[in-house]
Amino acid sequence: MAQAKTTRLVIVESPAKAKKIADFLGDGYIVEASMGHVRDLPRSAADVPAKYKGEPWASLGIDVNNDFAPLYIVTPDRAKQVNRLKALLKECDELLLATDEDREGEAIAWHLVETLQPKVPVRRMVFHEITRPAIQAAVANPRDIDHALVEAQEARRKLDRLYGYEVSPVLWKKIMPKGPDGRALSAGRVQSVATRIVVDRERERMRFRSAEYWDVKAVLAVDRPADQSEQAEEGPRSFAATMIALGGERLATGKDFDPTTGQVRPDAGVVHLREDRAREIAARLAGRPFEVIRVEEKPYRRRPYAPFITSTLQQEAGRKLRYSAAQTMRVAQRLYENGYITYMRTDSVNLSETAIAAARAQIAELYGEQFLPPQPRTYTGKVKNAQEAHEAIRPAGDVFRVPGEVAGELSTEEFRLYELIWRRTIASQMTDAVGSSVSVRIRAYTDSGEECEFAATGKTITDPGFLKVYVESTEDSDDADDAEHRLPALVQGQRLAAESLEAIGHSTQPPPRYTEPSLVKALEELGIGRPSTYASIMQTIQERGYVFKRGQALVPSFLAFAVVTLLENHFPRLVDFEFTAAMEDELDDIAAGEAAALDFLRAFYFGTPTGSAAREGGAAQTIAASGGLKRMVTENLGEIDARGINSIPLFTDEAGREVVVRVGRYGPYLQRSMPTPNGGPPPEGEGGEDRVSLPEGIAPDELTPEKVNELFLSGGGERKLGEHPETGEPVLLKSGRYGPYVTMGDRNASLLRSMSPETVTLEDALKLLSLPRLVGVDPDGNEIYAGPGRFGPYVRRGDDYRSLASEEQIFTITLPEALELFAAPKTRQRRAPAPPLKELGPDPLTDRPLVVKDGRFGPYITDGETNVSLRRGQSIDTLTVEQASEMLAEKRAKGPTPRKRTSRAAKATEETATTAAATKTTAKKAPAKKATAKKGAE
Repeated sequence: MAQAKTTRLVIVESPAKAKKIADFLGDGYIVEASMGHVRDLPRSAADVPAKYKGEPWASLGIDVNNDFAPLYIVTPDRAKQVNRLKALLKECDELLLATDEDREGEAIAWHLVETLQPKVPVRRMVFHEITRPAIQAAVANPRDIDHALVEAQEARRKLDRLYGYEVSPVLWKKIMPKGPDGRALSAGRVQSVATRIVVDRERERMRFRSAEYWDVKAVLAVDRPADQSEQAEEGPRSFAATMIALGGERLATGKDFDPTTGQVRPDAGVVHLREDRAREIAARLAGRPFEVIRVEEKPYRRRPYAPFITSTLQQEAGRKLRYSAAQTMRVAQRLYENGYITYMRTDSVNLSETAIAAARAQIAELYGEQFLPPQPRTYTGKVKNAQEAHEAIRPAGDVFRVPGEVAGELSTEEFRLYELIWRRTIASQMTDAVGSSVSVRIRAYTDSGEECEFAATGKTITDPGFLKVYVESTEDSDDADDAEHRLPALVQGQRLAAESLEAIGHSTQPPPRYTEPSLVKALEELGIGRPSTYASIMQTIQERGYVFKRGQALVPSFLAFAVVTLLENHFPRLVDFEFTAAMEDELDDIAAGEAAALDFLRAFYFGTPTGSAAREGGAAQTIAASGGLKRMVTENLGEIDARGINSIPLFTDEAGREVVVRVGRYGPYLQRSMPTPNGGPPPEGEGGEDRVSLPEGIAPDELTPEKVNELFLSGGGERKLGEHPETGEPVLLKSGRYGPYVTMGDRNASLLRSMSPETVTLEDALKLLSLPRLVGVDPDGNEIYAGPGRFGPYVRRGDDYRSLASEEQIFTITLPEALELFAAPKTRQRRAPAPPLKELGPDPLTDRPLVVKDGRFGPYITDGETNVSLRRGQSIDTLTVEQASEMLAEKRAKGPTPRKRTSRAAKATEETATTAAATKTTAKKAPAKKATAKKGAE
């Protein structure tokens, strides 16, 4: 009797991954996507099943009094797919769960089992690349679900829900319910700490005071013997040296100044050289001999960088390709699902023996045996609790495909990322870069006998090794690893001549703002979060309005200042770096089976006595000592002063007025007022406080005394111009939603386009408030008025309008001139296309010119083919070509917007109309639409 054929159902996360794996498995397998997570905690009260709605914990989704039992529901947008999976499972003899090999993938596999309730054998197949050998090996070697990993992931999910749902309502009550994007404010275990890091850096910049210091640059030449030709000389003839000491004392450099005062630190022990003194020394050194007093030469050796892990890939793609962390992971996901690279969420720098062999073979083939070290290289990761069983991100397969092979198969952004990964992987197995570095000290005396010491350094690379393939980018140094600075061959006692001497001025600079790559690096170094979460954290802090981008720099909003101030003052442990890192360690202990999730959650939420199950000194224990999160949030709520939290003090101006930024419901604004005795709010009106709205996109560190005065004077706030000469009513200049305007009593008038808030006078304001101006009465008794309008200046007679050539004519046009305009026939001219609001330059991905235009629904970005609206909170002035390119790439990846569904009657009418139109136009054929790619699970 013939054995029945076995059919296996293989479930992955995304359709793209399913299609690729199905090609490798063939008959006997049904490969289907779960479309990501199928179950989760309820997102809102509407998601809570009716039987639980009355429970006090229903909105939280976790029954904290019943061992933190979660309420998992099938997410509404996954219900249809879950039903499909259940139907397919009935036709199969075995279930293979092929979700990603990380903690999140393990949790998805567990949720699938809990949801589908299979009656057939269930096995877990794992792989780190989607190639035929890897998939076949995974099928041949399945395993069980790792419940320790599941428990750790579920503990993270519950912890994040408890943190967010308990702390976020405090923000709603004490700051505001919703941010600039219309979404509710939120606090998060990692996002709040990331926001604090960005805010702390901006505080440093706000406290920063610049300092100026000078030195002398000398271009020195080697005295060449008369019998030595230039070709025989080793190295260049001249080189630059910088003065570093005067009279045996070191000259001050940037590190010697206090960044908050701009003064030399008291204990620095240096000479602060100023401009006049530096110019004097340069002049006194002219024509004087220079002598080499010390030459130190050392061997230079640089080892290759480790292969990419998730965080280093995000950092390098950000620096080299200008990709955001989210864009990097989105592109890497496509490369992985289509079999070009290994799994992209990993914290391991390991390479398999197969990968090392492939890299070494390619190095020998492309660059020669001389670039191969005798033994394969191995690397040790710096990430705490790295999952070393995983592999680094590398090209997929047993034989790596060079970038040229895949160029025709990939989009531009995919190709650039693949090439980056390929180069980094190959370089990791190449020889060291070697050479030599030299440090030289030179002495000279001025004509008055002052001793001056100069320094020069050089680096020569004799064998580039891995640098032939890959050089890592840096943000904090201009000196790349492959940069060479050659010096002449110098010996102690050698005489040199100065070809030029120049006094050079320098200014200390504030600490640079974080970029996505540098913020990822900071989080990683602090041990906060995990590499797989960094992209979502970068996206969240921007979407919530806590951070906005200026070029590549991350600028915190004033809303972020208020949120961080509240958390620092009232929940300091929740944004403490060491606490958050310790919490990550405890969660990793749960994953390793060394700690129990339930004990951790109890200690964190309810608090436990010292010596409880939470490990001594752990993160949960520190919260437990305060009575737990629930008690901490409840008891502290009444102590929080909302006005104080929403106030960011700046400075006291020359008139003794305190200048602060207030975070209001309708946006941040400046307030300037005399201090009050009890520290309460100042009185409003004359002699009280001045207010001015802050322009969108201004950075906190830009609010200097000069900028604040400019904002108050420029019409951005309220300024009294004078009083009406007849009524005595005050005439004010204000700033509104549609720009500056003047007001008197209940009359308002916008400034004309030719007027400036800085120069508008009382006379100008009275003219504006008198508009529209009565020009006169025509022979039929109709009144004619002149005034400003939406489409420019005009004259009006009843409902008949005529345009004026200039705004000045509003006040000067006479009745005869107006009648002449009305006597001429009205002409309608086609309006010329409006010029773009901003030209951004060529798209880095497509080379098409990118511009910002004004559309019916607001400004939008276009490359002539794809359009995308600016996001809420984005400013045209600060928008960069990189941001615009990323937004257009996201829009193109989503495909065309699907049409709205119509009713049957409407559809029938539409089909009839289409048929009728088709009989009229048979010559032209409509271009076929591109097939819309199915969107994979995020």
